[in-house]
Amino acid sequence: LWQFPPNMKFDEARFSHFLELLPKDRKAARACAQGCAERLKDNGGTAIKGNARLRHAVEIRHESFLCERFIKLLRKHRVALVVADSAGKWPYVEDVTADFVYMRLHGDVELYSSGYTARALKRWKQRIQAWAAGGQVEDAQLVVAKAPPKRASRDVYCYFDNDQKVHAPYDARRLLEKLKLDYHLLTEPGVEPEVAL
Repeated sequence: LWQFPPNMKFDEARFSHFLELLPKDRKAARACAQGCAERLKDNGGTAIKGNARLRHAVEIRHESFLCERFIKLLRKHRVALVVADSAGKWPYVEDVTADFVYMRLHGDVELYSSGYTARALKRWKQRIQAWAAGGQVEDAQLVVAKAPPKRASRDVYCYFDNDQKVHAPYDARRLLEKLKLDYHLLTEPGVEPEVAL
C-alpha cells in the first residue's frame, strides 16, 4: 500500500517514473532492499524469500488524481487504485485498475470514528461480490466511464480503519457474516468453532 498525502497533486511524469521503479517481484524487492540504510538492514526487509509477483495499491487524497491519465497509468502498470471510504474527506472512486481490489474503510459518517450501519455493510457486500466475480456494480463511481474487461474472478482485500472507537473488528465481523465467510472465526477466546463436514 502506497498512501499519498492530501497535499500531493498528480504529476503525470513523476507518477509514471514512480510506477516504473516499483519492484515487480520479490527478487526485484530484495535487490532494492540491499540499497537501504544500514540501520534498516536487520529489520527483516532484506530477508525476502522466493520470487513471487508483487502487487501494489495506491491510496490518493487529492482531487487532481481524478483524471483519465492517472487511471490509464495504473492500468498499464497493473497497480490497484484503493477504494477508500473516508466519510467524504478525500476522493472516493471505484475504478478497477488491476487484477485485485484493495479497500480501506475509514468510517461511514465520521473519519476513523464511526461504525458502519447494516445498510452500509450490505452496500459493501454487494460491491465485494461484484468485484470478486470479476465485474463492477452498476452505480460505481468512476473516473473513466469504460470499465476494464470483465474477468472470471478478482481478489478483494478489505480493511477497516475506523478504529478510534473500536468499530473496526466488529464491522469486519459483521461484513464477513453477510458474505458467509465467518465460519472459521472464534466466538469465544480459545474455543475453536465447530465446522460442519
